[in-house]
Amino acid sequence: MGLRILALLAQLTIAMASLEVISQWSLLQFDFPPDPVLLEKFQPENTVPTGLEIGWDRIYLGIPRLRAGVPATLAWIPRSLPPGVSPVLQAYPDWSWHTTGRGDINCTGLISVYRVRADRCNRLWVLDAGVITSLDDFRRVCPPKILIFDMATDRLVRSVYFPRELLRPSSLLTNIVLDDSRSSASRHSSTCDNLFAYISDTVAPGIIVYDGRRDNAWRVTHASMYPDPDLGEYDIGGEKFTLMDGVVGLAHSPCLQGLLYYQPLATDRVFSVSTAVLASGPPAEGTDLPVNLVGRKSSQGLGIAVDPRDDTIVFSPMTETAIAAWNPITNSHRVLAQDSEKLQFCAEVRWAERDNGAVWALSTRFHKYFKRSVSKHEINVRVLRVKEPGYGGGYIPVQTHVLRRAANFTSTLY
Repeated sequence: MGLRILALLAQLTIAMASLEVISQWSLLQFDFPPDPVLLEKFQPENTVPTGLEIGWDRIYLGIPRLRAGVPATLAWIPRSLPPGVSPVLQAYPDWSWHTTGRGDINCTGLISVYRVRADRCNRLWVLDAGVITSLDDFRRVCPPKILIFDMATDRLVRSVYFPRELLRPSSLLTNIVLDDSRSSASRHSSTCDNLFAYISDTVAPGIIVYDGRRDNAWRVTHASMYPDPDLGEYDIGGEKFTLMDGVVGLAHSPCLQGLLYYQPLATDRVFSVSTAVLASGPPAEGTDLPVNLVGRKSSQGLGIAVDPRDDTIVFSPMTETAIAAWNPITNSHRVLAQDSEKLQFCAEVRWAERDNGAVWALSTRFHKYFKRSVSKHEINVRVLRVKEPGYGGGYIPVQTHVLRRAANFTSTLY
């Protein structure tokens, strides 16, 4: 497409930051109800979280049913625990929503949750893929949906179901971000539902746009949302595995004109599209989706976030086992943290609004679960918090490159 890649900097900076281990587990454990069937079916070696949300007093974990033996697909732990502990997980909102864990499929309950997000009204948006054992035989047992809970009462306040024409036989909805940046311009700004949700379809690559106020949804897709066949192999500490996943990393920037950043897992690139374009309604057939190639990373990655205060992109290059930050406005670049043990496969990188904008991460060693080589004698799952001296200084120059910037391009909407 005639792309011209421009190197950002010859020298980057690495922050004198440390990683605070909030919680860690060798294998996840749950506070089970007195249910022998649930206990019998539990397979901790198949139970790995992919989603992280930080509430005011709780930490929420999305735990999809990638394989058999996951008792609860959404759980929480208190934020008030001492750092580094391994707490048992509490099912959210309670065990009655997780009957799939004992083999009883109930499509009004929670089937398989990859990620959750909290909105400005203290509600938890729970994205349910409706697919179980997705790594093995990909069984669609229920339609995908969004369930919205009041985090103060843990009660369901709204359910969202997607029109059938937006979905494909292989659709797997894995990520969701919320955009309330246009609510202030509307006379409906006082309502909690006046926002947009952007949802990734990873296996049938595309993005579903949901208009909460109008209760309407549409789908967009683009070649950039598909996996790169040359970048489907990953290397973490010399351990390699292959997974051809399309768009999964999402982050919303309300700064400037408003952007949705996204990345497939199988790519080294980060893309963006204007949220004004996404929110304008279903695209006309044959029109172009104006996609920007933001930059190229040193390796693939999943977790991505944006600091809305200055538009800084925070991401985690997988091979480098690091968390890095790049500001596309000032062109400043930093490596916030690097740890070859603690930062193996960051499934989530979050800018935590409910923690004064601190950067959090969920690292899972997913590659070991994927290859069935996870050990109960090692720490595999960590919730981490980056403790850095601040954005203003205290950085050491290093000779490396983590992200490069590219020119804009457009391509035909598929």
